[in-house]
Amino acid sequence: MSDRTTPADVVPFRQAVRTWFGISLQTFGGPAGQIAVMQRHLVDERRWIGQQRFLHALNYCMLLPGPEAQQLAIYVGWLLNGLRGGLVAGTLFVLPGFVALLALSAVYVGFGDTTVVTALFAGLAPAVVAVVAQAVWRVGRRALTSPALVGFAVAAFAALAVFGVPFPLVVAAAAVAGWALHRWRPALITAGSGHGAAKEGPPPLIADDALHHDQPSARRAVVILAAGLVLWFAPLAVVAATTGAGSVYTQQGLFFSGTAVVTFGGAYAVLAYVAQRAVEDFAWLSAGDMVRGLALAESTPGPLIMVVQFVAFLGAYHHPGVLDPWVAGVVASVLTCWVTFVPCFLFILLGAPYVERLRGNQALSAALTGITAAVVGVIANLGVYFAVHTLFSGGSVRPVACVIAVVAAVLIFGLKWSVLRVLGVSAVLGLIAGLAGLPVT
Repeated sequence: MSDRTTPADVVPFRQAVRTWFGISLQTFGGPAGQIAVMQRHLVDERRWIGQQRFLHALNYCMLLPGPEAQQLAIYVGWLLNGLRGGLVAGTLFVLPGFVALLALSAVYVGFGDTTVVTALFAGLAPAVVAVVAQAVWRVGRRALTSPALVGFAVAAFAALAVFGVPFPLVVAAAAVAGWALHRWRPALITAGSGHGAAKEGPPPLIADDALHHDQPSARRAVVILAAGLVLWFAPLAVVAATTGAGSVYTQQGLFFSGTAVVTFGGAYAVLAYVAQRAVEDFAWLSAGDMVRGLALAESTPGPLIMVVQFVAFLGAYHHPGVLDPWVAGVVASVLTCWVTFVPCFLFILLGAPYVERLRGNQALSAALTGITAAVVGVIANLGVYFAVHTLFSGGSVRPVACVIAVVAAVLIFGLKWSVLRVLGVSAVLGLIAGLAGLPVT
């Protein structure tokens, strides 16, 4: 490991802000699509960060609760521009999705007629299947550098898709297997590592052997932890003091603060629990509302866990207390997003300096390499899950969705179109099909 450090600003801050804003508008398709977008912009095209550093950061984020793609943005933003870079990258990553879903929540409860919106999103969803397939290909061809790692990915996919093994167990098993292979047969896990990425362009601005300038220390950790906890819970304390401990706002703030620290394995792993509590215990919305909210969240930019904003909006709108229902919905949306995403910043900014210093630990790197390979299988499993729920309904094929998915795949893999252009074309196709009276849902 080199002793040299990266500067506070690897790239000009304004240029970084513009880039993160552009990325934030393309974060469709769940974590797979979002990681693919960052891979393309930051690793492949701009060469701001190397493939190994990108995967190392992703490995750490995969171990944390919360949306790993947003946490990866925070980590890379921190590497590029320090604290302010991490804050800007993480905030911009969720901002377009927050605005879009807030507007759609208002349309949903205010008008109840979302025919045009439904048709647009019905076109987006099949395109996302192609985006996820692209992510599996992009990440897989870089991470699966030996037959053993291909086996890790296949085993992870089978464990999740066939046997229903919990995601944390899959990650833990991959880490142990990676460590074991490094100890007993290191050639099986290191063969071909890194060669593909090295030939694809000029050296990245952040070298693989350079340490970040931000040094880990007990003082820094205490300051970050104290500031993070205050920022996390202060708004909730103000809401509880203002509206009462039993108000819908306090209930939502406490509930979603709890879910923020147990969302291992991505949003799907915790959404069943959220739906059960929100529908059956709190009666914030109906089961049908929850399903439609999930569809909206899947078709808007940002992390899928953003669906909790929709849940909160409807819950507060239906139980506003002394507030106007529209004001209640906005307040609940803001509070819920705050307690959901602030912990992500805390986890990354607290742990990243230590994770940086562990990149030279070969045993740990082998364990994380095993996790990276398993992540390919995890992404593939998510892609299959999404395809099944998008292209099929009740055991029958959705013809419109299948046609749009094929068109999107041709545009992405054949014509190499950008994700944003493909999503735009797909949305228009969905709208045309909906207005023509074809079944789009």
